Amino acid sequence: MARTQGSHAEITGPRIRAAALRLFAQQGYAAVSMRVIAREVGVQAGALYNYIPDKQTLLFELMRDHLVELMEAVRPCLDGPAEARLEAFVRFHIAFHHARLDAVFIAYMELRNLTPDNFAEIEGLRGQYERLLQDQLDMGVHDGAFAVADTRIASMAIIAMLTGVNTWFRADGRLSLGDVQEMYWQMVHRMVSVGGTVSP
Repeated sequence: MARTQGSHAEITGPRIRAAALRLFAQQGYAAVSMRVIAREVGVQAGALYNYIPDKQTLLFELMRDHLVELMEAVRPCLDGPAEARLEAFVRFHIAFHHARLDAVFIAYMELRNLTPDNFAEIEGLRGQYERLLQDQLDMGVHDGAFAVADTRIASMAIIAMLTGVNTWFRADGRLSLGDVQEMYWQMVHRMVSVGGTVSP
């Protein structure tokens, strides 16, 4: 089958992904058909299958690529002493996720729409990211820089708190992104600092 004029893979493929990301975030995965995506991109519905086999694969690849990018981007934060690493992680997480609101929304809200195999792979990638933070906390505890009773619970609580910024922060509000990063770093630092924890 000939491709629609102008629908070269290097152009149309990214356009399909961008349109799907936006539509899934705005309307929900279940409400968006391949035909709707095709109309948004400006191609025939059948032309989508030159680039993606089905809607489930499209959802999975959007989630997977977001998490792979996240894992690659966080690596520079993992050098230096424990406190510096944790501060870098906090600031990175807030900035990275703020710049990708639709991808973050889909990554959390559309997990239920993944097939079991796809869900398992996405959960595995999310677990890797959570373990990166837990490793930083473990190192800090080992070095005596942090006092954390349960680093697994602490890492999940910190990630949930940082990701929650997306639900309320607005760039045109009274606080800048830098202000928010500083405030959240101070809160996280108090949570894990020696003398700042509550014994179980």
